[in-house]
Amino acid sequence: MEKAAFEGWLESVSATYLTLNDQQRNQSLDHLISLSGAAQLRHLSNGLETLLKRDFLRLLPLELTFYLLRWLDPQTLLTCCLVCKQWNKVINSCTEVWQGVCRKLGWRIDESIQDASHWKGVYLKAKLRMMQLKDQEAFETSSLIGHSARVYALYYKDGLLCTVFSVDYNDELDVLVSGSADFSVKVWALSAGACLNTLTGHTEWVTKVILQRSEVESVVHSPGDYILLSADKYEIKVWPLGREINCKCLKTLSVSEDRSISLQPRLQFDGRYIVCSSDLGVYQWDFASFEILRVIKMQDPANLSLLSFGKVFALLFDNRFLYVMDLRTEAITGRWPLPAYRKSKRGSSFLAGVTSWLNGLDGGNDSGLVFATSMPDHSIHLVLWKENG
Repeated sequence: MEKAAFEGWLESVSATYLTLNDQQRNQSLDHLISLSGAAQLRHLSNGLETLLKRDFLRLLPLELTFYLLRWLDPQTLLTCCLVCKQWNKVINSCTEVWQGVCRKLGWRIDESIQDASHWKGVYLKAKLRMMQLKDQEAFETSSLIGHSARVYALYYKDGLLCTVFSVDYNDELDVLVSGSADFSVKVWALSAGACLNTLTGHTEWVTKVILQRSEVESVVHSPGDYILLSADKYEIKVWPLGREINCKCLKTLSVSEDRSISLQPRLQFDGRYIVCSSDLGVYQWDFASFEILRVIKMQDPANLSLLSFGKVFALLFDNRFLYVMDLRTEAITGRWPLPAYRKSKRGSSFLAGVTSWLNGLDGGNDSGLVFATSMPDHSIHLVLWKENG
């Protein structure tokens, strides 16, 4: 066919081809391929490889490449690292991608570290730790033996485990506060050992006291004010506490006005939020407004108790297991078997250890004591983090 005639024919066929639907186009291509010889099929193979197998990581600007990589799940990212050296180099240089996957696992991110390879390593370590939690391999147990009689209460602060009952203290104020079975809260001078004040108003045993600075403002307190929280079976009382020791109750919190719902002796306060477990589940109050922000309902709240509550994880336990809950999904991400221990009604015979990891794991805070409880044989059973291999 002459060149001019061929170009006219090709233009006519192309115009007709563009009017076809997708199925008709596919049938046309299949027919043309069936009529082609070796030279045409070789030409088609080379052309398709150029069109369909483009290396977008090489061709796109880095900004667009990093944007696309953010949409990939971590396992796919790791697989892509194995494609070639160039892909591995590009993926390992995207700090935001690896920081993002670490953040999704509940890992705390230090924005000052912009080394992508560091965060890739953190992710691999984080993934291993989360798998250990899921497979009941994250913790190990130990025992403290030496008491000749029953251990009624445990207290842990700043790495020290002691056998005392419902106290908290502040060195700056030179004050120690204690809760008692006589329904009162006492304020003591640490240096002198003298009782400064007795706070009354509770009608049940005071099973928990917390002394903490407020980090928010409301109509009854300001940021920086020292606040004392005390809890009994039904109520949480909020007291101001500063250099002036005499004080009146600012607020009383409860989950039922008719006292039909009991609070468990697991109270927590970080200056912004008050958290306490109950017969219905875990309640979280906003300290600025004293409004209930959140109620985490659990399958068996009467037996499942709160140990500690963070920004990312919560630590809970019942008669058989220690549980780690992801607060973003309220799903249990790991558990650890517990021996037959003595669970006191006051909640003084068991406690959480180091709790900074509940605000997000960072690769360094998953160590030390996780949980401790007294045992019928007078020993203290410990649950500790295993070294993350």
